[in-house]
Amino acid sequence: MIAIDPECLRLRRAHFPDQITFHAPGLKRYRTSEYANHVATEFIPISVTGAACALNCDHCQTTLLQGMRDLSRFDGSLFDLCATLAQRGARGILVSGGSDRRGCVPLRDFIPDLARVRRELGLAIRVHPGLPDEETCAALAPLGVDGAMIDVIGHADTIREIYHLDATPEDYDAALARLEQHRIPTIPHIILGLHYGRMLGEWHALEMIARHSPKVLVLVILMPLSGTPMAQTPPPPLSDIAGFFETARKTLPRIPIVLGCARPLGEMKIAIDRLAIDAGLNGIAYPADGSVAYARARNLEPSFINACCGVTW
Repeated sequence: MIAIDPECLRLRRAHFPDQITFHAPGLKRYRTSEYANHVATEFIPISVTGAACALNCDHCQTTLLQGMRDLSRFDGSLFDLCATLAQRGARGILVSGGSDRRGCVPLRDFIPDLARVRRELGLAIRVHPGLPDEETCAALAPLGVDGAMIDVIGHADTIREIYHLDATPEDYDAALARLEQHRIPTIPHIILGLHYGRMLGEWHALEMIARHSPKVLVLVILMPLSGTPMAQTPPPPLSDIAGFFETARKTLPRIPIVLGCARPLGEMKIAIDRLAIDAGLNGIAYPADGSVAYARARNLEPSFINACCGVTW
């Protein structure tokens, strides 16, 4: 087992209670011997573009969109869909979709519906705006959304070769600034190993995020998906993952950091989850079996929530 610097847990305990949250959003049915009360209908991801995405990124190729509710297949508006979901027990939604050629998810057409969702249904709302422009940020500002989830990429080669996007790391820095200027809580994500398993721009992404005030930082790890160009790509070695967990905790000692949904499965997932706990991360999505007991052995009291990372009801 890779040793994590004990300073990470000391920092965690200095700034947070001895609690850890395990998340299970509605992307899939989930059950382990330790997490048996998953209600997948409490938090629902919705794609406003269905499975369509202009970028068709190498690591995803719309696979992630296919696991969301397809708004185009619903005979009604986004508000109507949310009202139906609320009647079935939903407490929150993630509104996402494929990006246009500029990397922006087309959310502006749905602002009136989202305003009604907040006002009339009281659902928690997360949005995934892609690389939002000024107009999108300004339109989202009055809604009081729970957070904007944005992948932050720290190397131009990764943006160009993996995301097929004509942008720079500075564009992501600027997007974080725009969201902050409009007082939209940011939930930046860093994908470890995004450049075909290489750790390339992750540290720069972390540096950019540290210049802002995120609500939560989410770390995910390249998860090779069948049918994509990265299907056979090995993720970064555990030593690199452990080192980045340590760096993130020390860089953002007062910001909650969560291990997100995407990461390799099997024995590697178990090892990654334990590294996250030892590094003082605040939460884990879809924890591997045994992770809850491992956290308790570190004197952390677990709680469970059927929603995206960082959501609280």
